[in-house]
Amino acid sequence: MKFKKKALIMKVFVTGGNGFIGQVVVKTLIEHGHEVLALAHSDHSAQQLTQAGATPVKGSLDDLDGLSTAAKSSDGVIHLAFTNDFNHYDEAVAKDMAAVKALGDALANTDKPLVNTSGTLMAVGMGRTATEQDHMAHPVGRAASEALALSYAQQGVRASVVRLAPTVHDIQRQGFGSILAQMAVNHGKIGYVGDGANVWPSVHRNDAAQLFVAALENGEAGATYNAVAEEGVPVKTIVETIGNTLRVPVEHFDEETAKAYFGWFEPTVVGSNPTSSTWTQAALDWHPHETGLLDDLKTCLSTPANVAALQQPRN
Repeated sequence: MKFKKKALIMKVFVTGGNGFIGQVVVKTLIEHGHEVLALAHSDHSAQQLTQAGATPVKGSLDDLDGLSTAAKSSDGVIHLAFTNDFNHYDEAVAKDMAAVKALGDALANTDKPLVNTSGTLMAVGMGRTATEQDHMAHPVGRAASEALALSYAQQGVRASVVRLAPTVHDIQRQGFGSILAQMAVNHGKIGYVGDGANVWPSVHRNDAAQLFVAALENGEAGATYNAVAEEGVPVKTIVETIGNTLRVPVEHFDEETAKAYFGWFEPTVVGSNPTSSTWTQAALDWHPHETGLLDDLKTCLSTPANVAALQQPRN
């Protein structure tokens, strides 16, 4: 596929513009010359967005009319916001689906771009390295939001999806890596299960942000793009990096110990999600170049203030 860069300057509506990735997306859009409208759920959020050079749009994901109005007044939309309440995951997904529908309906029959956010875990369990062409046969959870967004490609919207690796990282946060690090800090040890050869893909947040903007500017209707720089970092290597940097014991956990230690996170720790971005890189001329996951983990956990922030208060 030959890449053709578009020079069109757009007014772009962004949800989640104050988030970990969204902040960099807003910055990158402005650097590319675009005008940015960004959803702001509070006065503080609005102030942050204004300081970043965006125009805040007061509202929330529950304000479907507001989402629709902002989308209609824009030349394209990047939808990053998600209610990360995993104790009420079904409700969070339902809210996301409603938001995607409002945005998609607003852009119907305009050929304007809509870039939705998903995750590489929406193509897990392939028994091989997953690609952009892999999709759940019966999508549930955020895979349903992904499918809904892509369905608008048949309704006159240049709809696409960016799947994020589960370890989006920089020197402050590392996604799933930060969850493991927090457990290590609070338990005084860390471990892996089996041979620890199962893998998680990773991407730096700066590289991920560049991909969202590339998808907005040049993405194809109906396409899925994988925000993946490292196809699969072994979980054992991640665990050992955390343990060695924090200087806590690294153990081999049996199944029972793993369930007690990791709790709700145990299925993820033993799962494997090798994911390729070869097609994405060729399609959008996107080439991640930032620091890798393990280096960012070491940098983060070598700073005492970061380690202290991971400590949970004891009753």
